[in-house]
Amino acid sequence: MKPLYLALVAGLALGGLASATAPAAAQSVLKIGLQDDPDTLDPSTNWSFVGRHVLQSLCDKIVDIDENGKIIPMLAVSWEWSADSKTLTLKLRDDAVFHDGTKVDAAAIKYNLERALNAKFSRRKPEISAINTVDVVDPTTVQINLKSPSVPLLAALSDRAGMIISPTAGEKLGEKFTDAPVCSGPYKFVERVVQDRIVLEKFPQYYDAKKYSFDRLIYRGMPDSNVRLLNLRSGQLDLIERLAATDVEAVKKDKALAVDPVVGLGYYGITFSIGGEGANLDAGKKAAIREAFSLAIDREAISNVVFDAQASIGNQPFPPSSPFYDKKFPVPARDIEAAKRKMAEAGVKSVDLELLVPTDAERQQVATLIQAMVQEIGINVSIKPTELMTLLDIARQGKFQSHLVGWSGRVDPDLNITPMLSCGAPTNDAHYCNKELDATLEKARSIGDVEARKAEYSKAVAILQKDLPIVYLYHSQWIFAHNSNIVGMKPAPDGIIRLAGVSRK
Repeated sequence: MKPLYLALVAGLALGGLASATAPAAAQSVLKIGLQDDPDTLDPSTNWSFVGRHVLQSLCDKIVDIDENGKIIPMLAVSWEWSADSKTLTLKLRDDAVFHDGTKVDAAAIKYNLERALNAKFSRRKPEISAINTVDVVDPTTVQINLKSPSVPLLAALSDRAGMIISPTAGEKLGEKFTDAPVCSGPYKFVERVVQDRIVLEKFPQYYDAKKYSFDRLIYRGMPDSNVRLLNLRSGQLDLIERLAATDVEAVKKDKALAVDPVVGLGYYGITFSIGGEGANLDAGKKAAIREAFSLAIDREAISNVVFDAQASIGNQPFPPSSPFYDKKFPVPARDIEAAKRKMAEAGVKSVDLELLVPTDAERQQVATLIQAMVQEIGINVSIKPTELMTLLDIARQGKFQSHLVGWSGRVDPDLNITPMLSCGAPTNDAHYCNKELDATLEKARSIGDVEARKAEYSKAVAILQKDLPIVYLYHSQWIFAHNSNIVGMKPAPDGIIRLAGVSRK
């Protein structure tokens, strides 16, 4: 029997949707349920995964990835590296315009990359810090000059660092760009009501407009997966992200619905504040305690209980299926006695630890299991449910002891480590710094050969296994569910909703 509060929340959500979408009834509308309400709609400041769903339809990127994780053209139709891998030359399409009618050209690309690198509010700098200068060769040619070779750069340009905004709007609005974003994607901004909805409408001048069937998109954040599914079943939503793994079989049996899963690139884990002002004096300062914490966790049980065995357990920034996963450090089995020895090595019998956890049901369940597991070795976890955007803001300031947040993953392994754990990175929640790790990652970025890169990432993994600023737990699938009359979905491994070729039959 469902708790009464879920039925109440579902009823409120249904009522809100019905009233909000009525004015657009005459249009072809796609109503999308997200796990959370996005933080910002500025590619330079956005840090939430759900924000990327909206930005994907709002802001074209320099390049994109396909359903196989391969980098493909978007605003750049081709690219070429110099012999020394220190210069990347992009050839741009000549028919793209921003939503304000201004031209997408080489000058706009230069503006955006420099904004991402230099704006004080930008969170993108660690992803593209290898860039030294950007030159406009001609209106459709951009030359990116690097300080040193950096293989991951092109992959970074397939995400928020490569999303292009209108320079006119960027100059006019500054940090307030998020309130009225102007990009060049297939959909343009209409309105946002925080904690309620984000509305986009089709941009007729988009160069590939014919590939986009819907006139209007309405995004809504719903942290509870049960509520998202109820809204989908009722027809108040057409498409939802992150269907609970435990609901997959039931949805598959419903002829009115369809399921599209894809294996993800990222991870979920417990991040500890190491150097932030909120750091726990025991867990944040003693690696042995973090090792004890990891040894006390039964990752298989988490996958089985919360994810119906559909999550891949892990202990590294990459899933075990990744070529960069280091088999010398296999996923540890739960070992209470070894965990207790680590606690003794740290010189403590018990530790009190506050854990910030987003309010969605799955992560709350994961946190509750972890709480029970680590309590057996004297680590007393107090779970603090926290709205995701509030949690991320607290984390950026370092005012926490630990949190349970995932990283959606990128096609290049560097981007699963550097933004979160390099010294001084603005998105390094742990405030962790290891110069040896930074030097190892810098060397890995300069190597084109996959096998040689693997050797460097093995060194990085060894450092992270020792320091454990993040205790990695599992790698989930991205599971989309939608009405069966929605066709053409081709989920990509980054878990982002792409609507090209998607239609209602």
